[in-house]
Amino acid sequence: MSDFSQDELKTRVAQAALQYVVPGEILGVGSGSTVNKFIDALAGMKAQIVGAVSSSDASTARLRALGITVVDANDVRGLSVYVDGADEIDGQGCMIKGGGAALTREKIVAALAQRFVCIADASKRVQVLGNFPLPVEVVPAATKHILRQFAALGGAGAVRLVQGAPLVTDNGQHIVDVHGLRIVDPLAFEAMVNQWPGVLTVGVFAQQKAHVCLLASQEGVQTLNFG
Repeated sequence: MSDFSQDELKTRVAQAALQYVVPGEILGVGSGSTVNKFIDALAGMKAQIVGAVSSSDASTARLRALGITVVDANDVRGLSVYVDGADEIDGQGCMIKGGGAALTREKIVAALAQRFVCIADASKRVQVLGNFPLPVEVVPAATKHILRQFAALGGAGAVRLVQGAPLVTDNGQHIVDVHGLRIVDPLAFEAMVNQWPGVLTVGVFAQQKAHVCLLASQEGVQTLNFG
């Protein structure tokens, strides 16, 4: 029997996440390639979904294409469940997110949710966060100062470019990606970087960590509970 491709693993874990959707309630939906598979999977139960709060313009478009109503985050008091992917996740449910540049809105929607369900493949599981370059959404005027602060911590950062120009997020800001970090205390690191002037959002999700991670591998989908 041939191994599953990464694309097939994403499909399997997306299907597994459907069990966490609460019929009749507004659902929080993240961003990225694995979440795209989850949105596609929602087509089979869209009659049970009264609406969704989306973390990116791309996810909003995909949800609306299925006929699912997208609700503004300001119009809900809370969400039962938020489903999103991760670039890395450690043994406590802390994550690095932002490879798709939607980290700020992802963190906002995660903060509204009682339960964060992370969907990922086994390659995203790490002992210590930092192998994946850390995305940070920044106000452009503060970019060089923020890069110097990361350099003082041993990190090498650069502005994320698209076709030679700085990527502009859905919020009109830039992203810096920082290599060479080893984040042994994600909660303290997140709190520290949040205090730097010009940082809109750091891509460490420790305050809004995952409660559950569905991790797809060749052996199946493993459920990790972090409380």
